[in-house]
Amino acid sequence: MPLLLVEDDRELAHGLSSSLAQSGYATDVAPDGHAAIAACQDTTYDLVILDLGLPDLDGLEVLRRLRKAGMLAPVLILTARFDLDDRVSGLDAGGDDYLAKPFALPELEARIRALLRRGLPVESSVTFGDIAFEPATRQASVHGRELALTAAEATVLGLLLRRPGRVVSKSQFADAIYDHADEKNPAMIEVFISRLRRKLAEAQSQVVIRALRGLGYRLEGGAYA
Repeated sequence: MPLLLVEDDRELAHGLSSSLAQSGYATDVAPDGHAAIAACQDTTYDLVILDLGLPDLDGLEVLRRLRKAGMLAPVLILTARFDLDDRVSGLDAGGDDYLAKPFALPELEARIRALLRRGLPVESSVTFGDIAFEPATRQASVHGRELALTAAEATVLGLLLRRPGRVVSKSQFADAIYDHADEKNPAMIEVFISRLRRKLAEAQSQVVIRALRGLGYRLEGGAYA
């Protein structure tokens, strides 16, 4: 469940993303408006947490651009501005909820859960090369033929497909697969990747899962060697 946190305060961004990871959310961080827009072009996020006080663009302008580009994910606005006019402006720009700074982490997580429960329009499918993936059912196919995947393998493939050409770290996979911090075992990710590679090869997929030492994995087009 990928989230995007748009926050220029590095210390706050690191603290929030670390805390959200403990709650099972894989969180990318964008330090400014242009980085947020670029991130949303590359990845389909389930929710965006947007600080209005950004160094390059006003947060509301970022929000307007994201909505104009077709982003459907709910947006939780973080702001020190909290009078009525500001709330109305944020909602008019495409925001879904407001949270005033300073705030308590449990309240932030409660707002996130509430927004995610509202749901989003279901994507018909996600495709990359010859792979098609149905997010609602987590079913995958290659050349139109269904792949038999375990729940963990489907989660791994889903994360890779949401970030085509971008690296997904072992910790991000572990955050998505395991419900509790004490269950997380990043070493098992190599097992899931290996099984997924084998199944894609058996299905004669032209897509590869490339390992980048010390960073993670990403999908690339091309034939298996």
